Amino acid sequence: MKVAVIGECMLEISNAAAGRLSRAMPCTFNFGGDTLNTAVYMARLGCEVAYFSALGDDPYSQWLLAEWRAEGVTTDQVVILPGEMPGLYMIQTDDFGERSFSYWRSQSAAKQWLSNEDHCQVMLKSLAHFDVIYMSGITLSLMSEASTTLFLAGLAELRARGVQVVFDINYRPRGWFDATQAKKRINAMLTVTDIALPTFDDEVLLFGDATPQDTLSRYASMGVAECVVKLGSEGAIVQTSGESVRVASLKISHVVDSTGAGDSFNAGYLARRLSGASCEEACLGGHTLAGTVIQHRGAIIAGSDMPTTLEV
Repeated sequence: MKVAVIGECMLEISNAAAGRLSRAMPCTFNFGGDTLNTAVYMARLGCEVAYFSALGDDPYSQWLLAEWRAEGVTTDQVVILPGEMPGLYMIQTDDFGERSFSYWRSQSAAKQWLSNEDHCQVMLKSLAHFDVIYMSGITLSLMSEASTTLFLAGLAELRARGVQVVFDINYRPRGWFDATQAKKRINAMLTVTDIALPTFDDEVLLFGDATPQDTLSRYASMGVAECVVKLGSEGAIVQTSGESVRVASLKISHVVDSTGAGDSFNAGYLARRLSGASCEEACLGGHTLAGTVIQHRGAIIAGSDMPTTLEV
């Protein structure tokens, strides 16, 4: 299975201890972005993954490319836009491991690339050579209206040829013009989605769902064949062929940083699912990886901290 992951990766600055940033407090410099996080973890788990994005021709962009390649992520589909730069975000975590973000990304190379119809046409031609396409609501939020329309029509054609589309809503209000725009695009995306990996908190925030079953029912009505609703410490509920089952998560006594929890779950789930595991087995794989990630700081943990296996 050749997996194409579409999105944006930014430079990441995070505080090395919980609390407010100050000159005296050490910070770490890294990189991250929801889809890139998933791509890296999938590559570490043995998947053949290519990242579709855009960077500039600056030293930071060159450093990002080198880091992604070192992780085993194919970067042949990363477009270089001369004179542009990647976006930047800063993470702060509280005493309970919950994080907040500040972004500098309005003019990032990836945003300009995703908003361009010509670039979108080129990307769709390349995507025809892959078996699975993975993206998120953040990816959608970076597109223009014209490129969104073109892209979704292209995805429909690719699905007709047998390409699987995987989508995680990953709703972040500040990335959208308003909730109406987000609902419209996300609902349109769901009509061309095979596997959905939403987080229930996002569904409550955007759609006002009262229960996970409301989410599952709505996704099924949009034609999504396989849906996994992530419930944080309460596990996940997976539904396929009209049948649903709850899969408990691991019990983690001390959460250090919840950054990347959903992204790593998605990677664990897809890696197991694409290798032939059942939905329930894939959920356990997702829980195993996410449970490890939240015990370390940053969106992408060191390779040496990865769990030795996701097998059940």
